Amino acid sequence: MKTEKVLTFGIDIDGTVTSPSSIVPLMNECFGKDLRYEDCYEYNLANVYNISDAEFNDWLDQYGGRLYDESPVHGNADQILRKWYTQFKLVYISARDARHRDVTLNWFSRFDIPFHEIDLVGSHDKLAAAQKWQVDLFLEDRLENALQLSEALQIPVLLFDTPYNQATLPALVHRVTSWDDVEEKVKELALERTSL
Repeated sequence: MKTEKVLTFGIDIDGTVTSPSSIVPLMNECFGKDLRYEDCYEYNLANVYNISDAEFNDWLDQYGGRLYDESPVHGNADQILRKWYTQFKLVYISARDARHRDVTLNWFSRFDIPFHEIDLVGSHDKLAAAQKWQVDLFLEDRLENALQLSEALQIPVLLFDTPYNQATLPALVHRVTSWDDVEEKVKELALERTSL
């Protein structure tokens, strides 16, 4: 009897497992702005807040730990990830720096979000990590990552709909609006995969 391979899901953390709007209140507080999440029309928030990339990096260096600690869960991500834990291998691949591992692990523990691996790559380029973990599907909110991963690995990518990732998408990238939407799409894709 043939045993089916357990599918490995690569999952971004910020804006995917955490609410994509969670960075806005903290940036408003620190930069004296009153922007809304809907005003974040591009991923590079330095441009949105009219600051330099260096200023943004300094800000993230100073406030990253607080941001990662205070971010709320994105919708019902925690419930769905708990369901998936026994069905799929869950590998979180994040651009967070390795020095934020403790705050990341504490956050996952506080919200009872299960994982098999957490890989903090310290860069937006997640391709090498996705290859290393042999992911079969990726969940992401950054358009450039979704395009790169789907094209290079020829895997489906579920892209959370945000103001900063609007574009025409290739066939392997699927726009989703909620974690319920993600769960439905995963069921569809799993059916497609088993029929190959």
